[in-house]
Amino acid sequence: MGTHVTVVEPGYFRTDFLDSSSLRQTLTQISDYAQTVGKIRDVATGRNHQQPGDPVKLAQAILHLVNTDEPPLRLPLGTDTLQGIAEKNAYVEQETAKWRTLAESTNYE
Repeated sequence: MGTHVTVVEPGYFRTDFLDSSSLRQTLTQISDYAQTVGKIRDVATGRNHQQPGDPVKLAQAILHLVNTDEPPLRLPLGTDTLQGIAEKNAYVEQETAKWRTLAESTNYE
């Protein structure tokens, strides 16, 4: 039918998205969540207006994507996103190798 779908995975782009004009935080901070949402909160504060991505270049990339004949299923945008994907893929590869024997043992003989 000529319909294409792409999952766009943007990294951090230098906009106001991480400051209080866009990002809301809860008033109560629970110490039990310091290692999860607390870390994300700290990242947002530390990266605000320090994001590596240029929003003008992001818009240009999206326009390029929209005008391509064969768009990808997934499109990570930004070096930080590429790094995150590489780290995740390395972890999955390591874990898969560690558990390969057990995983392969589940087929019929």
